[in-house]
Amino acid sequence: MLKTPKEYTYDKLVDSLGKIDYKIASNDAIQYKIFTNGGFKLIELATTASGAFRNDLDVIVESDGTIKMPLIGKVSIEGKTIKEAEKILEEKYAEFYVSPFVTLKVINKRVVVFPGNTGQARVITLLNNNTTVMEVIANAGGIPEEGKAYKVKLIRNNSNSDQKPFVYLMDLSKIDGISMANSKVQANDIIYVEPRYRPFRTIALEFAPVITLLTTTFYFIQFYNLRN
Repeated sequence: MLKTPKEYTYDKLVDSLGKIDYKIASNDAIQYKIFTNGGFKLIELATTASGAFRNDLDVIVESDGTIKMPLIGKVSIEGKTIKEAEKILEEKYAEFYVSPFVTLKVINKRVVVFPGNTGQARVITLLNNNTTVMEVIANAGGIPEEGKAYKVKLIRNNSNSDQKPFVYLMDLSKIDGISMANSKVQANDIIYVEPRYRPFRTIALEFAPVITLLTTTFYFIQFYNLRN
């Protein structure tokens, strides 16, 4: 699964790429808070007919990259960092409020991890905006003995849907790989640790049911012969 050809040319994981902050993507759930007067006075937004107020509402980034906000309507934020999106919203709300202050948080960021052992794939929810590859692997339980720490792939969607995804190769078996492991993950990244191929174990697992059946049959025959 997710194997690459022997002579596959991996994308280059440059330092600048590893330092890129998390960028907002479609289907992200955004929790936002809006304050006025530089954060001094809370802007109260009605959420129920009973008159209850709260300012930590959630919105979904639509497929066109926009979110629908109170007063200002649709705003395009896909591909922006959290800070960039906050600044855009503050500028929009400046038309209605004095020195608006906006904070955003993506609450449904997820990364898929294949740690290198069969049947142990996990979907990791990211609690922080700028989570690293190393943190995601740690949340998944680390790289097991069956995984190749020297062959970890970071697979990332290409913004151009007509192009193949980016595939970056990381060697985390050496201390030099720390710089690669500190790369920040993006929404829907896949981290794939290539499993070790162990033919004898595979053969043993494949034939274990047959051996068990033959052994059981042998003991049954022996028992039958003793009874007769």
